[in-house]
Parts: sequence; structure tokens; C-alpha cells
Amino acid sequence: MSILDANSAGFVHGGTVMKLCDEVAGLAAIKHSRRRVVTAAVDRMTFLDPVYVGDLLTLTASVNTAWRTSMEVGVRVVAENPLTGETRHTNSAYLTMVALDEDGRPTEVPKLLAGSSVQQRRAQEAQLRRRNRLAERDEIIASRPR
Repeated sequence: MSILDANSAGFVHGGTVMKLCDEVAGLAAIKHSRRRVVTAAVDRMTFLDPVYVGDLLTLTASVNTAWRTSMEVGVRVVAENPLTGETRHTNSAYLTMVALDEDGRPTEVPKLLAGSSVQQRRAQEAQLRRRNRLAERDEIIASRPR
């Protein structure tokens, strides 16, 4: 990360890290769906440790589950000090990506088969986040004056 990515405190802007997470999540979703995708939601973006100017970032993304036209992608960000080799888990994020057809409309995506216990856990946790997100949306809509 360079000085152009930094705020006045010398840390990399959170928005810069968020943009990188969005890009890598999009790539994972494209690879799974073989379609163009757009970001529908960022369910959670957790900042665990600051990213410093000079850090090397490694972002790892995995599709946690696939619904009809959307997928949840988990992203893990690890910062490395290139002088010491020390690594730190700095961020985690969960993004919902929607696949698009040639006309820009949502289109079906392949199912994701969760084989390992880790994949099954990720799929279950993605379902929980989705249920919570939809329940919150419904509660907000219900609370609005009619």
C-alpha cells in the first residue's frame, strides 16, 4: 500500500480496503457463475487491525453459498510487513453478488456444492446472515407509516 492510500494518521483508508474486497469478491463470483456480476450488498466489513503504508495485502475470496441469482462471497484480508515477514489478519467481509445476463438482468447461477465441513459451515453461516438481512429489511418496511 502506498502513501496515496493513506489518511493523515498514516493508516490505509478503510474505503481503499473495501474497494479491494469488492473487486476480489467480484472475481470469485464471476469465476463461479461465469457471468458479469454486481455488488448487491456488503453484509459485514470488519476492521480488525490497521493496514499501514508499505504493507503488502493478500485478499482471499471464496463463494460461501449460491442462491438463485446471487452468491455470498467471503473475503479475508491479510497484511504483511515486507521487511519482517510478519502477517496480520486485518479485515473480513461478506458481500452479496448478483449475476447478470447479457441484458443486465439478474440470471440464475450454478448451485454450490458444500462438500467439506468448512464449506458446510460457511454455507450455514451465509444462510443465517441472509435470513437476518431479510428480516431486518422486512421489519424496517413494516415500521414505516402507511
